[in-house]
Amino acid sequence: MASRRLRLRKPRGTGEHIAAAVVALAAVTLLFQMALAAQSAVVRGWPFFLVVAAVGLAYVLWRLLQSSRARRARSEMLARLRIMLADIDAMNDREFEIALRDLLIRDGWSARRVGGGGDQAADVIGDHPQRGRIVVQAKHTRVGGKVGSSVMYAVKGTAGPVHKADHAVVVTNGAFTRDAMAWGDRHGVHWVDREKLQRWAGRGAALHELLKVSARSRPNLQARGLTGGVPAHHPSRLGVWCSKKTGRSTRC
Repeated sequence: MASRRLRLRKPRGTGEHIAAAVVALAAVTLLFQMALAAQSAVVRGWPFFLVVAAVGLAYVLWRLLQSSRARRARSEMLARLRIMLADIDAMNDREFEIALRDLLIRDGWSARRVGGGGDQAADVIGDHPQRGRIVVQAKHTRVGGKVGSSVMYAVKGTAGPVHKADHAVVVTNGAFTRDAMAWGDRHGVHWVDREKLQRWAGRGAALHELLKVSARSRPNLQARGLTGGVPAHHPSRLGVWCSKKTGRSTRC
């Protein structure tokens, strides 16, 4: 036997109307009494609520202060960042990419590491409010190793069409073949060899100075979500390398 669903119906007759009015009045009275009780509790317990609010406000201010100090410490550390060639030679590919990312951040780019499978010839991408977007291809090699022209071809083919970059750079701790350097110079692919890397990483020269990338207006950066400088919410792990008084760079 199918169960019947209960349905509310309108009151019928004078008796049912009176009963419905009594129930409604009781409900309103109960709600009013509950509101009065809540108000009375607040009035009696206002010192407690005041203490809770003060503690909450103090915690928020403390967190903001800690965050500000951490950002300032990271900025100061990156401003002093120096990485010696001996330390770079001892890195693996991933560590080399992270180091290049941190060096770009030191120079004022909002950079992120994207190297890995399917990176399409871009290990690090950096954005700058005046200098545009830069794509860096990292080639960590043994000392004395050379990077050939094929790397230049690959970077040139993807930097603009795929990554929308204004500048393409290949960085190595080794050297480039003569053909690779000549091809890069002709087709606008910058190259940073061991000597330039020492000036950039070890001596603190800015990459845009080494590459002679001049500052200019970039109105289309607003569409990329840039507001300038290094964003506070930057997701990357900053400050992998710290300089010591000895002149050598070590992990933080």
